[in-house]
Amino acid sequence: MTQNKEDASNEVEAQAKMVNDAVKAAEETADVTEGPDSALEQAQAEAADAKDKMLRAVAESENIRRRAETDVANAHKFAIEKFASEVLAVRDSLELARAVEIQDVDNAVLSKMHEGIDLTLKQLDSTFEKFNLMVIDPTGEKFNPEHHQAMSMVESDDHEPNHVVTVVQKGCLLHDRLIRPAMVMVSKPK
Repeated sequence: MTQNKEDASNEVEAQAKMVNDAVKAAEETADVTEGPDSALEQAQAEAADAKDKMLRAVAESENIRRRAETDVANAHKFAIEKFASEVLAVRDSLELARAVEIQDVDNAVLSKMHEGIDLTLKQLDSTFEKFNLMVIDPTGEKFNPEHHQAMSMVESDDHEPNHVVTVVQKGCLLHDRLIRPAMVMVSKPK
C-alpha cells in the first residue's frame, strides 16, 4: 500500500511538472504574429488539460488506497476461514459423541462422559462466538437456499411445505459469510 501511495505521489508530481512545462513551452513556441491572446489561450488549454490529468491521477490514487484498505480489512476479518472449517469437523464429532447412548455401561460413567462433552461443546461455542463464527441449526425454519443445502425432500404432516424437517449437518457463518451450508431435509406437500 505504501508503494501505491509513492507511485501515485510520483505520478501527481510528474503531472504538475508537465503542466509547468506545457505553460513554458506554450510561451516559448507562441508565434509573435498570432498575438498574445492566442498564445495565452493555447497555454490555458494545455494547462487545463494537464490539470484534468492531474486530478484524474489523484482520484485514481485515492481509489487504489481505498481498495487496498478494504482488501486488508477483509484479509484480517476472514483470516481464520480455513481454520474454522476444519474446527467445525471437530465440533460435529463431539455432537455425534454426545448423541450416542451406550447400553451396558454404568450410568454414572456415561453421565460424566456426557457432562465432559457438553462442557467441551460450550467452550467451543464460546470460542466460536468470540471470533464471530456462528453455527447454523435451521430445524423448523423455512428453507433458505443461501444458507441451506437440501439433501432430500420428505412428506411431513408436522411441518409446513418448504421448511426444514431434519438437519443432517449444521452449517456455519463467519462474519455473515457462509463457510459451510447446513445440509437439511426439507418438507414437501402431500
